[in-house]
Formats: sequence, structure tokens, C-alpha cells
Amino acid sequence: MIRYEMDEKLLRYTFGDHPPVAEVPPGSVLVTNTQDCFAGAVRTVGDLPSAVCPAFNPVTGPFFVPGAEPGDTLALHFRTIEPSRDWGMSSTFPHFGALTTTHTTAMLHPPLEERVWKYDIDIPAGTITFRARRSDHTFTLPMDPMLGTVGVAPAAGEARATIVPDAHGGNLDTPEIRPGTTVYLGVNVPGALFAFGDGHARQGYGEVCGVAVETAMNVTVAVDLIKGTPTPWPRVETDDRLISIGAARPLEDAYRISQHDLITWVAGLTGLETLDAYQLISQAGTAAPGNVCDPNYTMHAAIAKSIIPGLRGYGGVHENLRNLQP
Repeated sequence: MIRYEMDEKLLRYTFGDHPPVAEVPPGSVLVTNTQDCFAGAVRTVGDLPSAVCPAFNPVTGPFFVPGAEPGDTLALHFRTIEPSRDWGMSSTFPHFGALTTTHTTAMLHPPLEERVWKYDIDIPAGTITFRARRSDHTFTLPMDPMLGTVGVAPAAGEARATIVPDAHGGNLDTPEIRPGTTVYLGVNVPGALFAFGDGHARQGYGEVCGVAVETAMNVTVAVDLIKGTPTPWPRVETDDRLISIGAARPLEDAYRISQHDLITWVAGLTGLETLDAYQLISQAGTAAPGNVCDPNYTMHAAIAKSIIPGLRGYGGVHENLRNLQP
């Protein structure tokens, strides 16, 4: 087992162009912690992010995986993702979110107010509490911890802001990256240089206002390397589903990418001809947005393993990592 304590001074805001903070060989279990998108700077409803946050969406890492080379696939099985504090924060922004004017969606109406909400997190009960800012209403929601941002260094020496989702991963913001899932990412540089952060106590599909219930997390992740097998777009495997993630603008293209990747993935796993796989996914697949606010939008496409007996990704890596002893 490898332990790495997050160093606030080494939090990164880009994927690529950073030296590794630690080495994590394939077959290892990493225990670490990470921050929310505000780096913990937003603590009260009076802390406007624009005033207290010099940057957004830091990640812990990057971590170097010995033997990882371009053309390989990195597998990250998130065993635990647990809030490390009993509160979380969310907000709206004047020019960020699905239902406000932005720099690419020009409107004559005034931008939305910047407003902050604080949630109580009851870890033993597994709940969070929403409190309205303009009334006495409160609502209790089930906690559903996840990581909004997971990725590797991009190809060609590029550095990408952590808030941007793309083929290397990044700010995917899909609630599917929760405990018990395995994330597959194509390796672009020697060592892969993976990193993650952006802890969410829960998030709705689409992250419509652009901000989840942000909180710091303690994370345990098992790491493996699949040699000589490329992965074109981020993929997720759970005990009962295979999921492909696409990132692009417009949203239709993110949808197309995710569907295309799932269809070709299932065709490769089963031996189905492409149009037969297309037909099967068309009738049995599901789809949902990750985020509809960031520089790229994300969509995921999924198929239940129960539809195709014996269906599993990458020769059983998910099951192997789930059972890996520290």
C-alpha cells in the first residue's frame, strides 16, 4: 500500500507539464486525499468564489506508473471515496452554468447572481442537507460521493486545464465515478501521470448550475496497467455496467462520441458486427449527461452486463482490482 498525503502547495490546475509527486506501480493500492473545486477556500455562504479562489478545480498528483507507455491503458479502481469533512459548498456564477448567459451564449438579460449554499454532511447517516437561501425550506438528500475530475497527461506535450474534459479525462463530472467503479484511460506519455480531485458529496446528472456539492475526499484507489491496449475515450466499468464517456461541444457530439465508443467496445468484446452492435445498443443502452457547463460537455453511454452474459471489459481487470489485496 502506498500512502501520499496531499500537499496544498502541490495541488495542480492542469493535466500535463508537472513532475510526479509519487510513483505507483501497477498492482498497487494508493491511499491519499484530495480537495474540492474551491480548494477549501469557500467555507461560508459569504465566501464568494470569485473573491476567495484564485483558481478552480485542483487535483492531487500527478502519479507516475512505471512501465506505462503510449498505447497502453491505465485502470483506476476507486475502492473508497469518503468525505473528509462534515460540510460541502455549492454556488451559482454570473457567467457559468446551463441556464445563464455565457461568453459563447450571448443574451441581453442580466447574468445570474453569484450565490453560495452550504450543505451539512452527515457521514454516519449517509445524507446531506440542503438549506434554501431565500426561505426556511430544508431537504435531506442521500449522499453519493464521487470524483468530478480524473485524468492522465494529454498527448504531444500538451497541458490542459483541469476544468476541461476530453479524451485524456479531466473534468468529466459524471456521477458514475463513485466507489466501486474502475476508470480506464488511454496512456499518452511515459508513466501516464494520472491525477484526480474535485470531490462531490453528490451531483445531479448534467450538473446544471455548474457546481456540485463540493467537499474534500479521502480516496483509496487500486492501480493496474493494460499493456498494448489503447483506450480512445474514458471508460468506466462497474459490477453491472460498461460505460463510455464522450466530451465535446456541441452536446450532440459528446453524445455521438460516447455511443460510438460503446458500440465499438461491445463489438470488440463480443465479436458482433458493427451494425449489429449498433442495433443492440440502440435498443438496450442508456445515456445521461455528465456536465453541460464546462468548456467541453460530457455524455455517457452504458449497457447492462446482464444483457450480454459474460460481458466484461479488458479481460476481467475490474474484478481483479476489486479483489486486489493491499
